[in-house]
Amino acid sequence: MRQPTRSFTDKLLLILKGIAMGTANKVPGVSGGVVAYVTGFYEEFIYSLQKLNLKALKLLFNGRFRSFFHYVNGRFLSLLLLGEAISYFTVSIGFDVLLEYYPILIWALFFGMILGSIYYIARNYNSWTRQNIIILMIGIAIGVGTSLLDPATQNTNLFFVFFCGMVSICGMTLPGLSGSFILILLGNYVLLLVDSINALFNTMVAIARWDFSWWYDSVHMDLLLILVVFVAGSIFGLVSLSHLLGWTMKNFRNQTNAMIIGFITGSLGVVWPWKKAIYQRTVTGEISLDASGNEILVDYNRYWPDLATAQTWIAIAMILIGYLIVYLLSRYGNKTNPA
Repeated sequence: MRQPTRSFTDKLLLILKGIAMGTANKVPGVSGGVVAYVTGFYEEFIYSLQKLNLKALKLLFNGRFRSFFHYVNGRFLSLLLLGEAISYFTVSIGFDVLLEYYPILIWALFFGMILGSIYYIARNYNSWTRQNIIILMIGIAIGVGTSLLDPATQNTNLFFVFFCGMVSICGMTLPGLSGSFILILLGNYVLLLVDSINALFNTMVAIARWDFSWWYDSVHMDLLLILVVFVAGSIFGLVSLSHLLGWTMKNFRNQTNAMIIGFITGSLGVVWPWKKAIYQRTVTGEISLDASGNEILVDYNRYWPDLATAQTWIAIAMILIGYLIVYLLSRYGNKTNPA
């Protein structure tokens, strides 16, 4: 694939797409891969990740940094990763706060965005054969089935943390499968995307103040080690899965797109706005806490909204806004959409 020439505006927009992708990856039930798919850089993203191979390592170890950067489409990846890094410490933190105080409205926004994504992708898909419809239904079943699983409890074993990184990264590369929600099912969402990220942020702030007391804090250092192992697992999973996806997109393009549409459709059950969190409780009826002092989520109790309340209609308006956001994004990325 030929690497496109980008203007300053294109570079800025790619950073903004990275911010959107990073925010989506962190929110349970939302897939960052959908952002890549709808805004038209999904194929380039997968292609660039495929370049992280043995040849790239040889270029890197031989000190040919400029050749390595060009070979892996480094400008594209660096701008995208910059946006994702910005999102983890800015926009995604804001969404965490909004989800705490206005959960129905925020979930409604994401629900509308996923609805818009389904419409946009399906509209551009022209291979509805019997085989592809069956693949679509399998994708929907996987998405719905995932949303019905009961979450596990937190596990700090480093081998399991590495596995969590491998599995959760599919939310970035497979549209419709939320890496954050998978981490909830594995019981390590708070540990890996909240506690360890906060530990890294606090470390950076402490270093800026020339404070190294964190070095002697065993709990803090454990969280940093967990984050390193999680990132290593994510990188391994990202590279290996991108090669598999690149192969399927090349040899089974229509079938792969049908499966992706199914994944995205099945994820609607995860982001249904009207739901109440169910937490694990002790024998005395109190909410159970994990090792980090966070409430242990067990499941969601979904319900039909009361159409007589103003909040419901505001939520419906948020669904329409989410749909409109995807419509505007898809218009911009229309010329490069891989579907």
